[in-house]
Amino acid sequence: MQPANLKYTRDHEWIGQDGAQYVVGITEFAQNQLGDITYVELPQVGRQVQQHEETAVVESVKAASDIYAPVAGTVAAVNEALESKPELVNKDPYGAGWFFKLEDIETSQLSALMDEAAYRTFLAEESH
Repeated sequence: MQPANLKYTRDHEWIGQDGAQYVVGITEFAQNQLGDITYVELPQVGRQVQQHEETAVVESVKAASDIYAPVAGTVAAVNEALESKPELVNKDPYGAGWFFKLEDIETSQLSALMDEAAYRTFLAEESH
């Protein structure tokens, strides 16, 4: 189940609306770059985060990487399944592999993020 109207960051996070909350995860590109994910550190529910703030950590066989909040908001939920099955991020980065949900977000910040077409262009430019 993929949230609707995904927006993307230059750090390869995605955010999509799911009812009153916004789901955050990493892109297919990001999980491919990381390789097999072995551990995910999730934020505390209720934590206030600012845009671009380090909010979660993902570790793989290749590297550890910070996951940044695409927009400011309050952590409303975390994907506890990742604690025992971090490989869900590799298998289904836009579905079962989501990291956390935000509520009370700064909606004006969404407009500064890339839509799918802009993100594809960004990836193409990055690979040159």
